[in-house]
Amino acid sequence: MFLSIATTLYPATDLGFLLHKHPDRLHETDLSFGKAWLFYPEASEERCEAALLLDVDPIGLVRGKGQADGLLDQYVNDRPYAASSFLSVALNKVLRTAMTGISKERQQLADSNLPLEAVVAPLPMRGGEAMVRQLFEPLGWTVELTPIEAGGTSTGELRYGHLKLSGLGRLSNLLNHLYVLIPVMDDAKHYWVGEDEVDKLLSKGAGWLESHPARELIARRYLRNRSVLARAALARLVPEDAGEAAPIEPRNTPEEALEAPVRLHDLRMDAVVSAIRAIGGTVIADLGCGEGKLLDRLVRERWVHKLFGLDPAARELGWAARRLKLNEAGGPPEGRVTLLHGSLTYRDSRWAEADVAVLVEVIEHLDQDRLPLIEQIVFGEAAPRAVIVTTPNADYNALFPNLAAGSFRHPDHRFEWSRAEFQAWAAKIEKRYGYVAEISGIGIEDAALGAPTQMAVFSR
Repeated sequence: MFLSIATTLYPATDLGFLLHKHPDRLHETDLSFGKAWLFYPEASEERCEAALLLDVDPIGLVRGKGQADGLLDQYVNDRPYAASSFLSVALNKVLRTAMTGISKERQQLADSNLPLEAVVAPLPMRGGEAMVRQLFEPLGWTVELTPIEAGGTSTGELRYGHLKLSGLGRLSNLLNHLYVLIPVMDDAKHYWVGEDEVDKLLSKGAGWLESHPARELIARRYLRNRSVLARAALARLVPEDAGEAAPIEPRNTPEEALEAPVRLHDLRMDAVVSAIRAIGGTVIADLGCGEGKLLDRLVRERWVHKLFGLDPAARELGWAARRLKLNEAGGPPEGRVTLLHGSLTYRDSRWAEADVAVLVEVIEHLDQDRLPLIEQIVFGEAAPRAVIVTTPNADYNALFPNLAAGSFRHPDHRFEWSRAEFQAWAAKIEKRYGYVAEISGIGIEDAALGAPTQMAVFSR
């Protein structure tokens, strides 16, 4: 199966900087189901084209998996040949950085609308040409379809096609459109679809899926027609589409319940507010604001001029709006508090004017392999005057009587750092982005294990 991306914007060879792949080299990537190659069939200043060729091992796909679906069905199918979720996985593996929209050498170009062409062949047409147009045309792409196989169905409709997309757009947007919509056209996945696929869909669909007229179809097909997952995705994406929700009640997380005896939540809020005041910040972005507890503290301070709250969960933002009484009598003046539905994994100019960014107990909820991307967005791209980060001190966990050895404080935590690990991470930020970090503890310190929470105040 084959995917290519091309541009004619002079000098077109700058495409290599955006893809992070040199045009003069053959780039080979091993995958669990085969091998992918990225190469440049054409690389001139007038036109540059990058091609991703995927070779799926059909024997490896079924080796050792038994014959529950029938031996013939396992070996005779279109999985090794037609564009599918295999191609999306390869795309994410080979061009992951390009999909984030980050380019160290050509960031202005990565942020620009370029003349782009994309070719996918062969593309499964489960839904026909009308569905292809329904998916791609609302995103601004011109669709050209050439039949590869017209027969084979009871209605004689197109089964496979050669798809060409063209138009003006950001390269990262095009790559994310393809990542999501190729499996939608195939209407299948080669791997088990669980709740983590909802997060992937919302991450790759950020900024476009919520306004797509076919978002319900996209969610359902991407999640392999698992209605429970599709409803959950739509509820997080566009809450109003999920029907009238019951009022959201505040609740204590397992972490808050664990930390309650030492009043850690209150102490953490006090420490963060004091740090912002000492910095002299007046425009603050709470990144991962959740229910708006920190915003609720800050909105009462006269020295705070403007607040932004960013969170990927629409329901959390709904509770934050209620807590802050936005657009209600007694609430803050219009424009003083702005709640933003979005993800830290994407550049977001809506909070760019903040002079202080705050991540309170946020980073530990992220996979560690995604931290470099978030570091680049917060410290490298937004680059506010100061950044405040708090995170649990894993050394202190031994002092919680109800926490099993080796466990995390919250089931959603992906990691928890010791003091040495947090200091090493802060030193890396200092070196790479030109900040100076001041690290302190929050809560009553143990002589050997330190404080329960650690905080770094990065100043540029």
